[in-house]
Amino acid sequence: MTDVVDSDELLRRIQRARAFAAQEVESWSEQGDAVREVAYEVVVRVLDEIVAPGRHAAK
Repeated sequence: MTDVVDSDELLRRIQRARAFAAQEVESWSEQGDAVREVAYEVVVRVLDEIVAPGRHAAK
């Protein structure tokens, strides 16, 4: 991967990844797979922290 990406494109990619992870949280919740649901919840929180540091209080 040698493409140089500007900050706006990087933010768009992070937001797309976060939206995908949020959809997966719903999907796995409906299917009753708590492990995958929690895993995607963590991904959403990490991506949120990258975009908006300090948004979530530490648990």
